[in-house]
Amino acid sequence: MATIVLYYQFYLAGAVATRILADYHMSFVYYVNISVVGYLFGAVASFATGVADRYGRANIVTVGLFVVALLCLFGIPAAGSSLAFGVIFVVIGTVEGVILVATPALIRDFSPQLGRASAMGFWTLGPVVGSLVVSIQVSSSSNTYPWQDHYRISGVVGLVVAILALLLLRELAPALRDQVMVSAQDRALIEARAKGIDVAASLKHPFRQMLKPDIILSSFAISVFLIIYYIAVGFFPIFFETVFGFTQSQANTLGDWMWAFDAGALLVVGVISDKVGVRKPFMLVGAICTIIMTIIFLSKATQPDTSFTAFVWILSLLAISLGIAYAPWMASFTETAEQRNPALAATGLAVWGLTIRIVIALSVFFLPFVVNSVTPLVEKGPTVQAIAAGKDPGLNAAQNSTVAAVAKDPSIVPKVQRLAAQDAAQLKTAAAIQPATLAKLQADPTNQQVAAQAVGQIAGKFGIGAAAAQARLVALSKIPAADLKFLSTYGPPLQDPKVQGALKYLQANAPSVQKAAADAPKQWRTYFWVAVGGEVVFIPLIWMLTGGWDPRVAKREAAEHEAWVREQLDQLGGPAPEA
Repeated sequence: MATIVLYYQFYLAGAVATRILADYHMSFVYYVNISVVGYLFGAVASFATGVADRYGRANIVTVGLFVVALLCLFGIPAAGSSLAFGVIFVVIGTVEGVILVATPALIRDFSPQLGRASAMGFWTLGPVVGSLVVSIQVSSSSNTYPWQDHYRISGVVGLVVAILALLLLRELAPALRDQVMVSAQDRALIEARAKGIDVAASLKHPFRQMLKPDIILSSFAISVFLIIYYIAVGFFPIFFETVFGFTQSQANTLGDWMWAFDAGALLVVGVISDKVGVRKPFMLVGAICTIIMTIIFLSKATQPDTSFTAFVWILSLLAISLGIAYAPWMASFTETAEQRNPALAATGLAVWGLTIRIVIALSVFFLPFVVNSVTPLVEKGPTVQAIAAGKDPGLNAAQNSTVAAVAKDPSIVPKVQRLAAQDAAQLKTAAAIQPATLAKLQADPTNQQVAAQAVGQIAGKFGIGAAAAQARLVALSKIPAADLKFLSTYGPPLQDPKVQGALKYLQANAPSVQKAAADAPKQWRTYFWVAVGGEVVFIPLIWMLTGGWDPRVAKREAAEHEAWVREQLDQLGGPAPEA
């Protein structure tokens, strides 16, 4: 629960990113750099969390929950500038780095290796269900719901969970947890040996013991494998809103499907992996399926006609593939760390936490250099779209109608200017006639009574005689009716300062927005290929982890271990454990 809430709070920014960018007038580069700094601070914090082996994991988790809850409840909603928001977000990222290491270490303490994949699958529900909660919350609210209120809600939830952690969260004593737990039957043996454990000796030079090729390369492997996951939690809403025009609610509804299927896969695959006793086959199958689904997904990034339903299917299958690989990897990694020193589980996880944060920080840092179309689409795209569609809230219906027509047909303005210059004298005559009279005259040019009224109005306006006024009216009648109607429709509105301001904004910004809209799909596709590369790199590094491939061999080794446990208990004079 602690992990779910922390990731729910940390991932919330990605779901409402377009609103954050707009409210703070923040460039996409600035926003991404905030994320990068957050990941880097989280990397340092996760590495330093190796001290959890010495000072207690439960305490670290509880304090972190209180800090983040208060920042979400009061800090972020009160942030008055992009700098203030960035500082608070970095602090949250730092705490996330701490809990990233401390919570799986707690799970490890209470999970024997024969149930490790199920336990780690349950832990990985934290980030995934956290993402799911974010998606459900944002997709269930209106598109105009204040994004600050989402943070206030997460702050209240965080305080409740922090209080529960303070009251209920506990951990094993160091002497008990510093043994490799292979099955529940080992507990009696662990307790028998705990009296003679030299904890201080086992904790000497912790990072020197864990900075080994199998730990480092395995950490790197999962880090690059999960690039697509971190793109999804941080930037999928921006991608779908700017490239496919989905609303904030629609973009996060896709997350509902993705994270629900990911959570289910983590649990199911964890149980199956424990049942058959192997991890690596699941990692390999999951990695291959992830590569296939990521390639299918990126191929749709440049197809604007891809339906919402198609993305639901693609992302759901991608999420299942990620879950198939990740839960067994997490179990196998902790088992690999325990092979080196079971007393330094949190230190091994700290190496992983440091590695994944550095890799993700680097991959996110280069995002705006590859995808440079986001800033114009987020900052100016909505305004350009509203003006061009005739839905500018700052204009009335008539003004919006004129602007929309000009946006659709830019030749209107030069045509008005040409006709106005060509028929300037006649237009002055038309302006002297009352609109109602002019309309009647245009409807029936032979109506002598209306013509006489028009002559009188022209004479009165210019202070001329009836004959001169009649001559002006005759000259006016020679203008083609279509031209006169065109000028009467667009001429006066184009003199309106508000209409002129809207058209100038379009003229200045529409080209860059249109170019960004055209470039964005290809740029995102290029970035998604980077994720595919990471998934490919993951596969050969599977062999660095402990554990075999054959369930039959795993079953035989488990039986041999059980026999060894019984023998050790007999030597200690204790009763044999029940089968």
